Amino acid sequence: MPRLRQVSRRDAGEYVRSYYERLFGDRDPVEEPGTATGTSGNWWTVFALVPYVFEHATKHFGMFGMFTDHSVSELNAKLRELAILRTGYVQSSQFVFSQHCKAARRIGIPESQIQAIPSWPLSAHFSPLERAVLAYTDCLVLQGGRVPDELFDEVKCHLRDEDILELTYHVLSYNLHAVSCKALRLEFDDVPERIREVPAPQ
Repeated sequence: MPRLRQVSRRDAGEYVRSYYERLFGDRDPVEEPGTATGTSGNWWTVFALVPYVFEHATKHFGMFGMFTDHSVSELNAKLRELAILRTGYVQSSQFVFSQHCKAARRIGIPESQIQAIPSWPLSAHFSPLERAVLAYTDCLVLQGGRVPDELFDEVKCHLRDEDILELTYHVLSYNLHAVSCKALRLEFDDVPERIREVPAPQ
C-alpha cells in the first residue's frame, strides 16, 4: 500500500478527474485500482493530493506527447527514452524502468538496446551519440550532475544546446519520479526493504 492516502474520484478536482477518466474510465481508482499497463495506478491517486503538483507532472508528460495528439519536444524521442530507461534502472525504480521499456518499444527502440541498458558500457548496440547520452545520464543521476568537460564536449558535438537542456530536464524529472515512487511505495516500487542483515547460522 502507498505510504500516503489516495484521492478518490469523488474528491478529485476537475483537472485530476479528467486524467482519472482517461486511465480508469468510470471506475474510482482507489476502490477499483488497475491500469491498462498492469500497474495499480496509485501514482495518479497519490499525486492528486496536491493538484498543482499533479498538474505540473502531467504537463511534463505532455511535452513529449503522452495524453496529447502531438509532442512539443524537439529532442529526439529515442534519445529521451534511452536516458529515462537508464534513469529508472540506476535508481532501482521498477516502475519507471518497466513503464519506459514499453514506451521505448512504442517509439521503435530495438529490444537489443532495451536489454542492454543495465550494462550499456559493454554493449555494441549503441551509436556514439547514444553512448554519450547514456554516459551523460549516468553523470546526472549517479554523480549528482558532475559531468567531465570531455563528456560534455562530446554531447555538444551531437546535440544543440536546446536539446541538452531538455535532456537534462527529462532525466532529472524522471529521477524525481523514481525516487518518489520508492520513498512513497507507489506502483511497482511498493516493495519491502531488501537490504538488511542476514542472520548467521546457529
